[in-house]
Amino acid sequence: MTLQQMRYAVTVADCGSMNEAAHRLYITQPSLSSTIRELEKELGLTLFLRSNRGISITQDGEEFLGYARQIIAQYGILEERFIDRTTRKTRFSVSTQHYSFAVKAFIQTADEFGLENYEFAIHETKTHTVMNHVRNMKSELGVLYLNDFNREALTKIFHEYGLEFHPLFDCNISVYLARKHPLASKASISIEELQPWPCLSFEQGDYNAFYFAEEVLSTYDYKKIIKADDRATLLNLMVGLNAFTLCSGIITEDLNGSDYVAVPLESNDVMTIGYIKKARVELTKLGRSYIENLKRAGASAHQT
Repeated sequence: MTLQQMRYAVTVADCGSMNEAAHRLYITQPSLSSTIRELEKELGLTLFLRSNRGISITQDGEEFLGYARQIIAQYGILEERFIDRTTRKTRFSVSTQHYSFAVKAFIQTADEFGLENYEFAIHETKTHTVMNHVRNMKSELGVLYLNDFNREALTKIFHEYGLEFHPLFDCNISVYLARKHPLASKASISIEELQPWPCLSFEQGDYNAFYFAEEVLSTYDYKKIIKADDRATLLNLMVGLNAFTLCSGIITEDLNGSDYVAVPLESNDVMTIGYIKKARVELTKLGRSYIENLKRAGASAHQT
């Protein structure tokens, strides 16, 4: 089965007529009919029913054409990106857990290289999706954390997916809450003091095992817990419900505003913030720049 055969079948379906499809493809009708028959023979399926009134698509044909259209569309993307170099822009994409400092580092990289000649993308998403994006090269880099609880499980997945984890910096755990929260002025907060307040965590979808959680102490028995999908919603819930979440403690006020604070949690747990990349794949200059910007975020946090 060839790409040309799939294109011919899709054109026949779109035209509803062998004659019209042949005209559109600049080939003879007998040649087109022969190609379709060969494809049907190879598949062991009947794609089209012929009659004096034209053609109709079988149920098997509808299913086949659905997949064929996807393949043709994907080939078009490949062709545009790697063959038609006159319109090609260098692409840089990052996938990350919900970290404002990772977004800030991305902004700094985009500012450094400019938007005219590059195609930038950032995906703030679920833990497993971060790994999957890097595995499938949708993103060059992924940003996430390891700690004593999730390290073994995630390291095993990194190995299975052909990924490398590179540590950037360690963070003590902080409680992230609204500045108006009753606990916001404390020098430190114990886990017991948080019990009256709702704990916020990011929804992990189908991969909701504890070691995929973006928040440390995910197995703790919180009395109140709310899950959300995005960082903006979590910030709204912090203000509206005096809720909290656990985080790295790296505050990015120029993005999130000054209405939130990070107070150290009384805990010995440590998060190792790092990035994942495809094993044996060299980083681009944009990737190297982004990593340096992430490191500066970590260094700035340790100075404050």
